[in-house]
Amino acid sequence: MITARRQRHAEPSASDDAGTFRQRLLDGLAVSIAEVGYRNTTVADVVRHARTSRRTFYAHFSDKEACFVALLTDANEEMIRQISAAVDPSALWTSQVRQAIEAWIASAESAPAITLSWIRDVPALGTAARRLQRDVMESFILMIQTLCDTDEWRSVGAGPVARPLAIMLLGGLRELIAATVEDGGPISDVTEVAVQASIALLSPRA
Repeated sequence: MITARRQRHAEPSASDDAGTFRQRLLDGLAVSIAEVGYRNTTVADVVRHARTSRRTFYAHFSDKEACFVALLTDANEEMIRQISAAVDPSALWTSQVRQAIEAWIASAESAPAITLSWIRDVPALGTAARRLQRDVMESFILMIQTLCDTDEWRSVGAGPVARPLAIMLLGGLRELIAATVEDGGPISDVTEVAVQASIALLSPRA
């Protein structure tokens, strides 16, 4: 997912560029989701938290859904960056798996409202949701294949990772996290089972 940058409270000035306004709006949506959930959030809520105007909102996004898709896209890109940065390619491959899983879970736990909104609200977006889920899945597949395409992984015969295997790994981890969040439990509770299951799935085959 998934952290939102801290909301800026200063009024936007003429010197603010388009990227700054866009980020203010994404931050505003993230704050509103944490307060009242995505479904109860309105464009008025977003611009209020962003301390800007409806005109500015519609200059960047066609509607609330487009803003939501942009927020989740950015959040998942940041999650991939955090996971990739947490993995030491020179460590034992099993240690690398643990590093990646722990970073994944830490990122998801850092913004529980966004994580929960991804689970509950994205399926209701229709076409936009399917495109978002496909794009995110492709980005995570590439991340897994890149992380596992190193000398350490090849030396033990554990890489490269085939696309179907990466999809199975991603699907299992996402469902495990989703079930835990829906049940109201801390995501960190599943760290060990996620690590062990990932190691088992990625382990070298005779």
